[in-house]
Amino acid sequence: MKAWAAWQRQITFLLLCLPGMTWASDNVFITGPGVQPPAIALIIDDLGSQIAKGKRAIGLPGPVACSFLPGGKHTAELARLAHRNEKEVMLHLPMQALGQSLTRQHHGELTTDMPREDFLDTLARDIAAVPHASGVNNHRGSLLTQQTGNMGWLMQALHDHGELFFIDSRTTRETIAQDMALAYGVPSASRNVFLDNDPSPDAVRAQFRELLDRARRDGTALAIGHPHPVTLNILAEELPRLEQQGVLLLSVSELIARQQERRLVWQGSSSP
Repeated sequence: MKAWAAWQRQITFLLLCLPGMTWASDNVFITGPGVQPPAIALIIDDLGSQIAKGKRAIGLPGPVACSFLPGGKHTAELARLAHRNEKEVMLHLPMQALGQSLTRQHHGELTTDMPREDFLDTLARDIAAVPHASGVNNHRGSLLTQQTGNMGWLMQALHDHGELFFIDSRTTRETIAQDMALAYGVPSASRNVFLDNDPSPDAVRAQFRELLDRARRDGTALAIGHPHPVTLNILAEELPRLEQQGVLLLSVSELIARQQERRLVWQGSSSP
């Protein structure tokens, strides 16, 4: 009976999904009318400090999101340029890391010792520093993203703002960030792949392949990279090839919406 129920859920999931959903297992695809291709989204973060690297990231083909540090010398200028070029603009929000002293390491950083009022004031200034921001992802934050109280303050503020999504960069396995976002009704997703922890060409290409494999297996996948020359060069080469590989490049907000649709379908098919 358990096997039958699991089979029913899978069939219901496929039947109820929006047109075009791809179901992949071991890289074998179900294709045909009404089947969605796998989809990825990309964020380039750590932007705002260097004008040339920022412009190169903004110039990547397709809806690659650009995430800016609030204290970057060129953050406001580059965020406006990204918006004009129809890129999704994000705030790369500095948060306290494990093993880090309480001394602020970055302009606008949120730390565990902040009273609630200071925490929220700093967050508001950070959001205001990035024109046209439609979402937030954490910069560092391996300590703060484990803290229920601090993350509750953050998600309540984002919920009250009403126009921002949250991406958990997953700088620690112990993060509760996406769970807290969902609990507070904030549109959210989590990073699946870091493209360039090792910024060598072979490593970045391997991570990009891992991103596509994850999307083919799970339907969607989200990657974060940085404005390293190697990363930007490889993305400039690879992104135009996605269509012939049967993979969509979505904006981050579109990816969140697709994941939410899948969750709702799965919940519906799992109901008694």
